[in-house]
Amino acid sequence: MSTIAKAKSDKPIWQPTKEQISASAMDKFRRWVNNQYQLALQDYDQLHRWSIEEPERFWQSIWLFCEVRGDMGQGPYLLEAERMPGATWFPDAQLNYAENLLYPAGFENYSPEGDDLISDRPALVAYGDAGVQGWRTEVTYAELRRHVAKVQKGLIDAGVGPGDVVAGYMPNSVQTVIAMLATAAQGAIWTSCSPDFGIKGVLDRFGQTQPKVLFTVDAYEYGGKVIPMHEKVSAVANALPSLNKLVQTNFIKADAYLPETEQDGLATYFQSFMDHNVTQPEFHPCSFNDPLFVLYSSGTTGSPKCIVHGVGGTLLQHRKEHLLHCDLTHEDTLFFFTTCGWMMWNWLVSGLAGGATLILFDGNPLNQPGTLWQIAEQEQITAFGTSAKYLSALEKSGYEPGKENALPDLKLIMSTGSPLAPTSYDYVYQSISSSVCLSSISGGTDIVSCFALGNPTQPVYRGELQSLGLGMDVAVFDSDGHALFGKKGELVCCHPFPSMPVGFWGDDCSQMPHGQKYHDAYFDRFCNIWAHGDYAEITPRNGLIIYGRADAVLNPGGVRIGTAEIYRQVEQLHEVEESLAIGQPWQDDQRVVLFVVLKQGLKLSDILEQKIRKQIRDNTTPRHVPAKIIAVSELPRTISGKLVELAVKQVVMGEPVTNTDALANPKALALFKDLPELQC
Repeated sequence: MSTIAKAKSDKPIWQPTKEQISASAMDKFRRWVNNQYQLALQDYDQLHRWSIEEPERFWQSIWLFCEVRGDMGQGPYLLEAERMPGATWFPDAQLNYAENLLYPAGFENYSPEGDDLISDRPALVAYGDAGVQGWRTEVTYAELRRHVAKVQKGLIDAGVGPGDVVAGYMPNSVQTVIAMLATAAQGAIWTSCSPDFGIKGVLDRFGQTQPKVLFTVDAYEYGGKVIPMHEKVSAVANALPSLNKLVQTNFIKADAYLPETEQDGLATYFQSFMDHNVTQPEFHPCSFNDPLFVLYSSGTTGSPKCIVHGVGGTLLQHRKEHLLHCDLTHEDTLFFFTTCGWMMWNWLVSGLAGGATLILFDGNPLNQPGTLWQIAEQEQITAFGTSAKYLSALEKSGYEPGKENALPDLKLIMSTGSPLAPTSYDYVYQSISSSVCLSSISGGTDIVSCFALGNPTQPVYRGELQSLGLGMDVAVFDSDGHALFGKKGELVCCHPFPSMPVGFWGDDCSQMPHGQKYHDAYFDRFCNIWAHGDYAEITPRNGLIIYGRADAVLNPGGVRIGTAEIYRQVEQLHEVEESLAIGQPWQDDQRVVLFVVLKQGLKLSDILEQKIRKQIRDNTTPRHVPAKIIAVSELPRTISGKLVELAVKQVVMGEPVTNTDALANPKALALFKDLPELQC
């Protein structure tokens, strides 16, 4: 059994036992590397150092140890290793992403007829908004292969070939996973948005990538409300001249009608689309850097960037992270609360490559606080992923899963989306489980993976991400490009890694070989160094603390402050639901302005303002204390749930916000316009 210690910054809040470390895939990999290359790596820190000093051997080892299906080629496996961008991974490799997910690692009796040992295991279990009180759908690996084969044949009939784009305007459902895998099997490119995106937001994305087939639904449910899709889908379909087929899943009503389109015969039902007499998919051989996914930047400051990720880089990174950093195998049940408009959906689905059972949920996780934990209990979830915001909101709701639900199988809780507050670490270990490894992870859409994440062989320290990812040469730089240790600066990566984007869709390569937008997004800040845009600190234990986005860093009196440093203090107060800070130019300097959403029924009194300021001053520095505190009814967020500090600052300064369709609640921006409190 694991041990739990008192939550102090100098002592671990959780620590694996020697037996757990030895049994972990991470430690088995260390021993395997030692044997393979006659090394004597003693611990994770030494393994990590080797992984960045010997990148070609390391990533070759990941391919072999993680049992990736495909042909690695004869080598060399890394060309122009010092160029970023420009390095080439596995130049002669051939593989297919869908094949690796439908025939998972560890099952050597691969059978085209589907009679291998994993066929009858559940691959997907899906729930709707009502959780265990509503519907449940289960699909085995054998059934998943058959469904994928049928949809792949439908795609072929619709004219989809390798390199074409297929889009999903879909909820997190079984049909979405099937459509994506069929697309990948065909060597085509998958891109998706969740159904809560508005028409303009969808067209800002799909209008650039021009899909040949669009998968969608009749309606979806959120918070007990049914939201119809027909009007939005018709408008989107009619604005995409590239479409050969519109495929609708009847997600809410079995007899739902098809959306009206200007093109006759464009729309069809999902069941009709897959009405083919085939049982096994055919896997198109892909090169390592053939495009697999197009993901999108948030688009709050302009048109979304279309970030293209490759087949091999995505698969290798996800296999490394799932097997080694999360210790997931075919015996595990993996859940991550996500929509298919967020990269964590792509990350979740890759869990099939290890033979895990995936739990899909589409709905409002806090409509009833116990919903996700009832699912966790019923499905014996071993790895539970969510957002820092969800854990904070769950704590404020008073719900204690460890008391309300039986969770003996739970071994890992993951959190991402924003920095996880130290108090949320306390909540997890006190109110959910004292024996789990709590992994705050950080990466993003740009790399479809993580720079820092969990580690089953290392302790968890309150407020810290456990470790830097294997093969990721992560550092923190000051503004002059000098490395910092134990100090705050900009998160960078100093050497190439396989899941760097293949490029940006439609980028101008006339001036830069890999595209001008691509270069400007990551390499304009420091030459030949990936600048990720997070404000962070590497701790003496080689853990990581994230303080927020570097472009949202406050600078009062010339002192750099991460907004997360303020949020961590303010949101400990029971009166405050959430907060957002900006820097407002003022009298040749910058002052900190804090917006707070208070609990229902409360007002921002002088006493509460003093309490907020004292909480910040006592636990940070006087520079962190806001000059202005203003109560608002809600804060604007992207559709994936992230606060949009820059958009709020633009409104406060009277500047236009160019793309409000990227926001889940764009009307909230009006709350920050022409505030009299900010005129003095």
